[in-house]
Amino acid sequence: MRDDSGKINRRTVMAGMSALAATAAFSAPAYSQSLFSNLLGGGRRVVTQEQLELNSRQAMDAIGGFDPIVSVDTEYNLQRVAEYYERLNAIGGWPDVPEAIFRLSLNSENRAVRDLRGYLAHTGDLSQDVALSDQFDTDVDAAVRGFQARHGLQINGQIDEFTYWAMKVPAATRLNQIKLNMERVRGLEGRLEDRYVNVNIPAAAIEAIASKQVARRHTAVVGKIDRQTPILRSRIHQINFNPYWTVPVSIIRRDIIGLVNNNPNYLNEYSIRIFDGSGREVPQSAIDWSTEEAVNYTFRQDPGAQNSMGNVKINFHNPHAVYLHDTPQQTLFSENARFHSSGCVRVANVADFVAWILQDSGYDIIGVNGAFASGERLDVSVSNPVPIFMTYFTAWANRNGVVSFRDDVYEYDAQGKIDFPEISA
Repeated sequence: MRDDSGKINRRTVMAGMSALAATAAFSAPAYSQSLFSNLLGGGRRVVTQEQLELNSRQAMDAIGGFDPIVSVDTEYNLQRVAEYYERLNAIGGWPDVPEAIFRLSLNSENRAVRDLRGYLAHTGDLSQDVALSDQFDTDVDAAVRGFQARHGLQINGQIDEFTYWAMKVPAATRLNQIKLNMERVRGLEGRLEDRYVNVNIPAAAIEAIASKQVARRHTAVVGKIDRQTPILRSRIHQINFNPYWTVPVSIIRRDIIGLVNNNPNYLNEYSIRIFDGSGREVPQSAIDWSTEEAVNYTFRQDPGAQNSMGNVKINFHNPHAVYLHDTPQQTLFSENARFHSSGCVRVANVADFVAWILQDSGYDIIGVNGAFASGERLDVSVSNPVPIFMTYFTAWANRNGVVSFRDDVYEYDAQGKIDFPEISA
């Protein structure tokens, strides 16, 4: 699982990477008392599906709560865990996990489980009070699920490929991330209002915050590495129900031309029409598809089930022409790595999010779903435009000292980048 240079294979770099649980209250330098020990159950001889589901729920509870990823308390929470990481790194960090842990799961029994237990004790997922053994029991299952939850990974209790690579990240790397993100949150001091939306790009996640607490959390799909979602600050001012989608020139050049060449019926299948500069509809046959002539035309997708923006588009002024929107590709939200877009952000459970945005504009969830179902093109102004931040946080912690990490998808950590004028100016 290493390349020829001996470095860790990063072909799963889009996975949610590793996370630890730590507070200033940790007493032992090498082994820590688990932050999850008051939540996660002990081993049982008979394991039921209900127990495993409980382990998953409790793992999510530990990273959940009302604390936003970005708030006035984020710097303090990170400072607390930084103190533990400093001590941990002073004694060499946590042990490297062997390849033998790969594919371990409940009821596995071999020497690799003992290594896994030792690792999870160092990261704070498994209590130091739990004895080392070769048995992958419900204690270990709960610890692995907690680890996965804090990585943004699928919670299955198995050492799958994403989980294995997350466990390979050194403690020193995590300490560096903590320090970088402490600096990043300082750039937002004084700019967070009572009500705002945060799109955290590395987590591919959205939080709607009111009165310093998370009102809603939504899974997101954000930009690919070569088509990045920009860092910015703006205000959500308009909702477009059942929108048309005007295809950006970059997508016409990079995607549409090739798709039409591969499938001449592509535009008809996806209800995409072509217009010239005067607004007249142009037949597909009028374009030379062996060239880039198509970029001189406007491509517009009609509203409907196949529309790339789904039922709704969420607008905020910005120089990048990006926005939030629904999507017909709902299965993408269940993936570990949700970096598929061309810069815009797709929102899971978008009806609830829109209802929250429009709560002062005469809409509730019933009204939003009704607008979706009508199929009618409708533009609604947001009475009190909601601040939105597109941010880049690869480490954050809540008030309980549970710290989460995400992968450095756009390599801003690698660059040591902490200043984002687009959101701090």
